Amino acid sequence: MRRAIYAGSFDPVTNGHLWMIETGSRLFDELIVAAGINSNKKYSFSLTERLDMLRACTKKYKNIKIDNFEGQFLVKYAKSLGADYILRGIRTSEDYEYERTLSHVNRDIEKDVTMIFLVPPTEISDISSSMVKSLVGSVGWEKLIKKYVPEEVSDKIIKHFSN
Repeated sequence: MRRAIYAGSFDPVTNGHLWMIETGSRLFDELIVAAGINSNKKYSFSLTERLDMLRACTKKYKNIKIDNFEGQFLVKYAKSLGADYILRGIRTSEDYEYERTLSHVNRDIEKDVTMIFLVPPTEISDISSSMVKSLVGSVGWEKLIKKYVPEEVSDKIIKHFSN
């Protein structure tokens, strides 16, 4: 069985994340989508909310499991779940350099876990959670974000930031 991990903050889930998840579900027998918890990061959504958004967006995929992890290297987490692959997205040359370096460090930690890099299509390559959140507050933001996040997520974002 080919099992992979796709990890991120998913704060919130974007169409870019969803493309990675859809592609990963076709490439692997099982894809574990894991929301990471970084104590140095300030999140807009709680872990429970992020996991709920992931579940809502991925319920149609039979080979996807939603999980979370904290306080361990991603490669150690992958190994603990029997995953031989970590799926990562490359949007920019900066992403590539960061991920290339990280893959060398990960190989030093766990030689048997392979990093797999995917390059998203042009129309979604610039979408990030930070970009989506930066749109909040300007006139018409509610309509605009619907272009960048799954339908299951847009209403949660609008409700969250309209309060």
